[in-house]
Amino acid sequence: MKRKPILERLTPPQILVIGFAAIILIGGILLSLPVSSTNGQGLPFIDALFTATSATCVTGLVVVDTGTYFTTFGQVVLMALIQVGGLGFMTMSTLIALVLRKRISLRERLILQEALNQGSMEGIIRLIRKVLVYSLTIELVAALLFAIRWSFDFPVGEAIYRGMFHAISMFNNAGFDLSGEFRSLMPYADDALINVVAMMLIVLGGIGFIVMSDVMDYRVKRRLSLHSKVVLSMTGFLIVFGAIVIFLFEYSNPRTLGQLDGSGKVLAAFFQSVTPRTAGANTVDIGGLRQATQFFIIILMFIGASPGSTGGGIKTTTFTTLIGAMIAMMRGKEDIVLFHSRLAKDRIYKAITLTLFAIFLVVIVAMVLSTTEDHPFLMILFEVTSAFGTVGLSMGLTPDLTVFGKILIMLTMFAGRLGPITLAYALQPKPEKELYRHPEGKIIIG
Repeated sequence: MKRKPILERLTPPQILVIGFAAIILIGGILLSLPVSSTNGQGLPFIDALFTATSATCVTGLVVVDTGTYFTTFGQVVLMALIQVGGLGFMTMSTLIALVLRKRISLRERLILQEALNQGSMEGIIRLIRKVLVYSLTIELVAALLFAIRWSFDFPVGEAIYRGMFHAISMFNNAGFDLSGEFRSLMPYADDALINVVAMMLIVLGGIGFIVMSDVMDYRVKRRLSLHSKVVLSMTGFLIVFGAIVIFLFEYSNPRTLGQLDGSGKVLAAFFQSVTPRTAGANTVDIGGLRQATQFFIIILMFIGASPGSTGGGIKTTTFTTLIGAMIAMMRGKEDIVLFHSRLAKDRIYKAITLTLFAIFLVVIVAMVLSTTEDHPFLMILFEVTSAFGTVGLSMGLTPDLTVFGKILIMLTMFAGRLGPITLAYALQPKPEKELYRHPEGKIIIG
């Protein structure tokens, strides 16, 4: 009997893992070329691979300064990696297939379903078309707004280029910037246009394409799905609550909000609340924040963005499900009810599994790094959580990481982008059918 080709024997999660790994490897090779570096010598391969992983996993952690170290060629490679990593390589390959009018096979639809975290294949190609149209339109409009603002500071050509780079980076929640000296958007801490456009890009990229499509169709359907309601309400709550906490904690801090006027303080508080949605940009010095604020941002980064988006973390829907389970248990209720809808038991199990998996990953990596890196534990925990949530915020640890530390952070970024459950499915052997069930037992909880 003739064996199937190896690609046909792989499961969708395995193809996603291999696909992302291949893109990272190609990106690492390109970024290590002398033509990518302004010094003409090329970036050491481990650093090039780290940067490619950070870009493809839309994280933003960097070992060298993007704005000054890389040539235009290197920056364009980063832009391409960010775009492919944010939208997903299967989405980009589907775009090529649609342009060439090629048929999308059932297997390809299954992989797209896995990549977009969808429950079924129904309407998957229609959703892909919407993803591409919405993404490119949003990036184009934002690039134009950025270019107009930066045309006052730079030549028109450079302003347009900067606008394109930052629009792609912010919408895909990557956090790479061209400001130089690892400053991110700190020179524009009180610039309303830059802040508002960047925050809108981060939020739109972080709520997920399913929600975006649902909102766009609201005029016709006159209703939102439960998923969209949960994502929008929890995202809004986290942003507002986060801004209030950061504003109160940092109001008098001379290294952060204390050096800004009233409107600047509000803008900075909101921006630092939005960016843990997994964006990675910042308008104040993250290392200068008070420890309470840094730990609060760790929590926001761990929660992250929403399913089917360009962001990472355990996701807003997972966090909502956990909060709902806690409230239901405290009230003595059996069901978790959100917006008058009962959640299925498998959704609750998946939320608990994903959260525990994420906690174990972050804790174990942080513990290991605390033995190999000579830095305070809070700084290490911040870095690890930022890598897992594909956020990119840093207290300054990344450039000082050892080779082992870089490899561990790379693996954490990779796991955060694909999702722990997807990785687990990709690595597990073919499941066997259960022929029997064990008798039910009881244990005492609490």
